[in-house]
Amino acid sequence: MKILKTSLFIAAVISTQWMSAQFKQAPLPYAYNALERSVDAQTMEIHYSKHGAAYTNNLNKAIAGTPLEKKSLEAILGKISAESPAVRNNAGGHYNHELFWTILTPEKNTQPSVKLSKAIVESFGSMDAFKEKMSKAAADRFGSGWAWLAVDKSGKLFVSSTPNQDNPLMDVVEEKGTPVLGIDVWEHAYYLKYQNKRADYLAAIWDIVNWNEVSKRYEATVSIKK
Repeated sequence: MKILKTSLFIAAVISTQWMSAQFKQAPLPYAYNALERSVDAQTMEIHYSKHGAAYTNNLNKAIAGTPLEKKSLEAILGKISAESPAVRNNAGGHYNHELFWTILTPEKNTQPSVKLSKAIVESFGSMDAFKEKMSKAAADRFGSGWAWLAVDKSGKLFVSSTPNQDNPLMDVVEEKGTPVLGIDVWEHAYYLKYQNKRADYLAAIWDIVNWNEVSKRYEATVSIKK
């Protein structure tokens, strides 16, 4: 009975700590093996349950007992230059991965909305030209980092790349804006299936991009900036 009570107490403490955490990892919106045609199940499981979870947990540890506990993630990122490397790396990692899970889908042949398609053509000339520019930004990122499709303060789309877990919301990057699509080019995102062949991963990932989600993010962002 004493062991049972102790176990229940520990479980209650853990539950309370989890419930009080400022930031939480959202459930993966599909099964680990749902994206097998582009990303293998083992990679997805490790990426989500280990890497993604670690950024969330470490962010909460880094801000525990500080005024940052009461700030939104976007507010933290917007003034990240004033924060420690632990906050910068883990706040970026949490934001980037939470976006990344949502812009992938097992659904086939999703398409950009009319508004997003028009904006892509206006900004890059064509969808193919955009994909080429985005893939090049991802391929040319030395070491670990991300490639982004984002909306600047005037509502115009741009493509950029950032190192490590930085993103366009941060005040430390050259090209600032609101991300609507991000491609993770850390090796843990693709190495088990593609080894060192980043280009193959980048070619395959377009087949699982959730254009419905990207379009929703784009239209919501543009409506706020008007």
